[in-house]
Amino acid sequence: MDLRVIIEQMETGEQDKALAVLQSFNKEMSQCFTFNREEGQERKHLGELVLSFLSRELQPSCLLACLETVRILTRDKQCLDPFISRSAMLTLAHYSGIAHLAAPPQGPLEESKVGVVEKDGKEEAADSSAMVKESSPPSENPDQEVIIEALKSICNILFHSQTAQVIAADLHFIDGVAERLKQCNHPTWNPEVRFFDLRLTFLLTALRVDVRAQLAQELHGIKLLGNQLEATLCLCWPEPLVTARAGYEGFPPEELPPLSRQQAELAMEILKILFNITFNTNRRKVDEEEAVEYRHLGALLRHCLMSRADGEERTEEFHSHTVNLLGNLPLPCLDVLLLPKVENGSIEYMGVNMDAVNMLLEFMEKKLDRGHKLKEALLPSLNLLTESSRIHRETRKFLRSKVLPPLRDVKNRPEVGSALRNKLVRLMTHIDTDVKDCAAEFLFVLCKESVSRFIKYTGYGNAAGLLAARGLLRGGRDSGIYSEDEDSETEEYREAKPHINLITGVVEEEQPNPMEGMTDEQKEYEAMKLVNMFDRLSRINLIQPMQLNSDGKMTEMTTEDLNKLATNPLLQSQEPSDPDSEDET
Repeated sequence: MDLRVIIEQMETGEQDKALAVLQSFNKEMSQCFTFNREEGQERKHLGELVLSFLSRELQPSCLLACLETVRILTRDKQCLDPFISRSAMLTLAHYSGIAHLAAPPQGPLEESKVGVVEKDGKEEAADSSAMVKESSPPSENPDQEVIIEALKSICNILFHSQTAQVIAADLHFIDGVAERLKQCNHPTWNPEVRFFDLRLTFLLTALRVDVRAQLAQELHGIKLLGNQLEATLCLCWPEPLVTARAGYEGFPPEELPPLSRQQAELAMEILKILFNITFNTNRRKVDEEEAVEYRHLGALLRHCLMSRADGEERTEEFHSHTVNLLGNLPLPCLDVLLLPKVENGSIEYMGVNMDAVNMLLEFMEKKLDRGHKLKEALLPSLNLLTESSRIHRETRKFLRSKVLPPLRDVKNRPEVGSALRNKLVRLMTHIDTDVKDCAAEFLFVLCKESVSRFIKYTGYGNAAGLLAARGLLRGGRDSGIYSEDEDSETEEYREAKPHINLITGVVEEEQPNPMEGMTDEQKEYEAMKLVNMFDRLSRINLIQPMQLNSDGKMTEMTTEDLNKLATNPLLQSQEPSDPDSEDET
């Protein structure tokens, strides 16, 4: 439909004419997400006209048509000018029912039609910093279609406009949304309103650091959203910090029905918001009160991890958000993953329920096997497993039994094969530094940060990167504190041990000695040739010879160092300590 015709009809100011052209426009453009730039000015003018209508008292059908048009127009980030003013944002906030702490827009607005659940905005504006302590009951018959359309429009605007983000923060949109989120158990609000309340909260916390902090601290966001998650998943608490699906208490996870699509979508929005407001929490100390909240949240996340959604793809997405959030929890609070009692069908290790840890391991291996976007897909779960192993002995020993079982294969290189150990060792030479370091760190922690054991399972060549970075190339153990365990050396490894090449980590056929039959003078001559080649290449900056210092770190070699090495070809650094001189498990 020609925009000029629509504008002409809108300019008459008559609701019936406006309704007819807007309904036609909305139907035609319902699936349009790209716009003709030549009509940009007309779309801006249409936006201004629609906003002028919204400042009036409208028939319900005309009001809904106007808001649908705003939703469509705000998809175009080039034509947002009419919608990013303070008055326009305030108008949409009132229609969405979240303008609790801001002055109302010009013109009459019927609270019953737009679902405004607080007192008159003028009264609230006097103290915009006051936090609403108790949730107010919603209007008995709020027009939820109107609320949803207004929320969708606000989300579009915030996504495209930094100016609008500033205004939304200034008008305390988060206070209004949080007020309605407190009513998660109230039957008045349908799931779509809840979803777009959550989507708006996600955008505000993702785009504004100040809003993120406000929700987390002033509005007690972790408790608020934890309650949302609990209500969405219909959970109960048969024991402290142990959850169950209401009506399915005592059922093993595999026998629970999958979450509905609606439940999964709402839960994922909640998890994303919680990720935003807990970001960097694991890097700081939390007080006792915060720790209680985080352990409560951890118990909810354990349930999420053990739950299925409708379909494999949605389940994997749901678990991805769960794992991302688990990585934000303070490390001591991760013990809630191990709290449930061992039941029939549970995976038990050292008397502890390892269902959640095993699920994390399977999830990580699935991401690893897929090989797509390893940094984004694999690292959250791999980091979580690493830190859990570092702080919880039972978790480390269980994972070690799965990832680094007693070594029997001494004929194939550590990176060759389809076992999980082989896959992770291959990652230790990955082109992406973060992926490489994370895989090495995980295996190093499973080896209790023992250099000798790390070399045994990965080979010195694969291990060299991590060892060089930590100054451990001469062997020893890093600063981690681990328990003493029993030796688990296999008969196969014990027999092959004298013949294993520590660099490759496997038994290799003996190679002929290239210096066999040479006199000492010939050996010295060949050594000097090699030194001269190194010296020449280093002078033109093609290579930089390095040597291992007594502190286990690499330093540059000078010409003098090379000459010293040439005069004594047998001179070499200390060998790494016996790879099996320490306990095993």
